[in-house]
Amino acid sequence: MDEPPHVLVVVQSIGGRPSPPQGASCGPWMSEALHGRAPEGGEEVLARPLDAGVRSARLTVHRSGPSRRPVRRGFLVDRRAFLHTVAGSLLAAPLAAEAQQAGKIYRVGMLETRSAILNAANVDAFGQGMRELGYKQGQNLEIVYRSSDGHDERFPALADELVRLKVDLILTRGTPAALAAKSATGSIPVVMAASGDPVGSRIVTGLAQPGGNVTGLSSGITESFPKRVELLAELLPGLKRIVAILNMGNPVVPPQWDVVEASARSLGIEAYLLDVRRPADLEGAFGETAKRRAEALVVGLDGVTQANLRSIAELATKQRLPSIYPAKDYAKLGGLMTYGSSDFHMYRRAAGFVDKIFKGAKPADLPVEQPTEWEFVINLKTAKALGLKIPQSLLLRANELIE
Repeated sequence: MDEPPHVLVVVQSIGGRPSPPQGASCGPWMSEALHGRAPEGGEEVLARPLDAGVRSARLTVHRSGPSRRPVRRGFLVDRRAFLHTVAGSLLAAPLAAEAQQAGKIYRVGMLETRSAILNAANVDAFGQGMRELGYKQGQNLEIVYRSSDGHDERFPALADELVRLKVDLILTRGTPAALAAKSATGSIPVVMAASGDPVGSRIVTGLAQPGGNVTGLSSGITESFPKRVELLAELLPGLKRIVAILNMGNPVVPPQWDVVEASARSLGIEAYLLDVRRPADLEGAFGETAKRRAEALVVGLDGVTQANLRSIAELATKQRLPSIYPAKDYAKLGGLMTYGSSDFHMYRRAAGFVDKIFKGAKPADLPVEQPTEWEFVINLKTAKALGLKIPQSLLLRANELIE
């Protein structure tokens, strides 16, 4: 039997970007992180102020039709249950905030490349890891979410903002975010949920002994590029020309291009670089793929590409260009193939670093960890749209097939 319709709730603050009341059960990132224009097509209602710093809050309610898929807790809720929850939250928030003063409430600033909505799976993974270690949002944990939305130049200001908000720790994604956090503070601990080359980019002095106030996880992104090129070659026998979309303005990326070029050359494939440093560069880059008569596409992993996954997948399909990307999210949004470290496991493991630091460990004494979980995902629906028959050898090795 189909489930009843559910609603997607987006909270947008009006009149500034204040911190949410501690203890609000709607979730810290919902009241503080989801900034910008509300999605189109929603029903909007105004709630009463949550605290003195918020004049009002707009709740944008998006209906979804009947679905057999399970509901993701925290984002899709029954409409009546939602209205009861919001009413209860608004009334109970002051009491909850008062009660929490009795114990320590840890504030984690998340410095990310994309919005909390696009990054929901990773936020959930980190939250799950923290819950398993005894931390619960609204009781002893608060998350302050900040996103560059694909514009790396925004990271320094966002990092400075988190420092001014006096967070207890900053959790980062990507090299530019980690560098910005390190530059903004030498005293607040910084944990990397993922960083391409923390030693080469001088975020840490070494993997075994990071030094300073930064530690966390390396994504192994550079070392895994040869595998992506090999997978494309196996998918397309006789492959001669590929293009790589990379942001050469990211300090960790130039070595990645060297690896892509060398890997392609070893397989008798010509590789061409498309340097994409802003979202506005994407359409021009795909226009260049036609001029280069590219037969396949390798996409890099950084803030620009992460914030524009759907656009990249759609442009690649429109040009009938088989592509591979380092993160599973790309395949979920229509990309053909992905191969890379598991973001879910990286964010859960990041929670372990945070817990150790909150219990007294120094970042300088916690070795940077390498990926332990790798994912190879194929989107069969996209393959069909491209007229591709995926070799059995690839199907058998895939961790997940999306149909």
